[in-house]
Amino acid sequence: MAGGLSTDLYELTMAAGYHAAGEMPRASFELFVRALPASRGFLVAAGIEQAVEYLESWRYTPEDVAYLRSLPALAGAAPGFFDDYLSRLRFSGDVWAVGEGVPVFAGEPLVRITAPVAEGQLVETALLSTVLFQTMIASKAVRVVEAARGRAVVEFGGRRAHGTEAAMYAARAACLGGFRATSNLDAGCRFDLPVSGTMAHSWVMAQPDELTAFRRYLDVHGRRAVLLIDTYDPLAAARSIVEAGLRPGGVRLDSGALGPLSRSVRAILDAGGCAETQILASGDLDEYRIAELLGSGAPIDGFGVGTALSTSWDAPALSGVYKLVEIERNGVVAPLMKRSPGKQSLPGAKQVWRAGAPDAAAGDVIGLPGEPAAGRPLLKPVVRNGERIAAGPPVAELQAVCHAAVCGLPAAVRALRDPAAYPVAVSPGLQQLVSRMTATSPRFDPALP
Repeated sequence: MAGGLSTDLYELTMAAGYHAAGEMPRASFELFVRALPASRGFLVAAGIEQAVEYLESWRYTPEDVAYLRSLPALAGAAPGFFDDYLSRLRFSGDVWAVGEGVPVFAGEPLVRITAPVAEGQLVETALLSTVLFQTMIASKAVRVVEAARGRAVVEFGGRRAHGTEAAMYAARAACLGGFRATSNLDAGCRFDLPVSGTMAHSWVMAQPDELTAFRRYLDVHGRRAVLLIDTYDPLAAARSIVEAGLRPGGVRLDSGALGPLSRSVRAILDAGGCAETQILASGDLDEYRIAELLGSGAPIDGFGVGTALSTSWDAPALSGVYKLVEIERNGVVAPLMKRSPGKQSLPGAKQVWRAGAPDAAAGDVIGLPGEPAAGRPLLKPVVRNGERIAAGPPVAELQAVCHAAVCGLPAAVRALRDPAAYPVAVSPGLQQLVSRMTATSPRFDPALP
């Protein structure tokens, strides 16, 4: 897991400043996304479990402290900052978070941290990268699953991910979002995910001929095996399979015009007594291409999705931020807000309530925690005084939660293209607080950030 150095330098320079001032007031920070990507009607929260794991293990080792002591930017820090403070530092705060697999929208806090101000500041970078990355991938995954119309989708993106750690967490987020399995063994082992794989073109090319490659593979792996048939000529490969009396569990097409090819291969397999052999497709697929293929009637039974998913290539980053929203001063908690044009934030610790039945979301309200509100509160306590409250559920359970919650959104909000806006309102109490705090600042627009 990432450690204390998984942060930006300015977090340490600020911590040194708090330490020098002898002030460590409790403060609250919130992590949220300013705006949805243009192609997304919603996001799916993910990565909360890894964020909690990070906070549990967060510390500065002797080697970390020695490195920080050597930095010119921290030369003004007192020796006690390194020896007494950083060396003994552990996360001691409280965390509230949205459940993984729950749809979220712009401006809604996914995570709220309340802790001594330097602690809350020092964990910012790791929390942002952890939560935003998996949220981005899970949000892409549910779109792919929706496009597949109940057909199995497998995550194939490890080799195109931005490093092996990203590959592992992308696989977790993909399965949370509804993918049936992953090809990534690291993720399968760590998160108890189903794993799946076929063969590469190199296997076929390394054998004396294509039919020998197929036979040898089936001899080892049996009739559940999936044969890759487009190394040379996919139609000739399909004919050789049926003529040789082979009965693989599936065949995979990885290139070419997948719609026409799948129809031709289906006809060959059916005529040759292989009606139970499934056709799987892969090769630079995303939700748009899958929807197009199935809309054209392509007889494809499942899909492998890689690059488009593990990099979320149409929306590869989220406008996520982590903002200070309140701080304790002289025993009184004071709400805070950022007023920079275009980067405003709503003040005070907040809760999000979702109206409607669990299977039919009707709209959200962002408000102050103590306000009376209708609907279900989305932010729940997950860490108290630095201690985890409960173990996170397994990914299989999160997948079911995600599926039910996403299906409960209006169909227009789930649309792959030009999704409708989901109603998110600011509560009366929060509106009044914003008005009081911005009375002397006409530049600030108290709309949702």
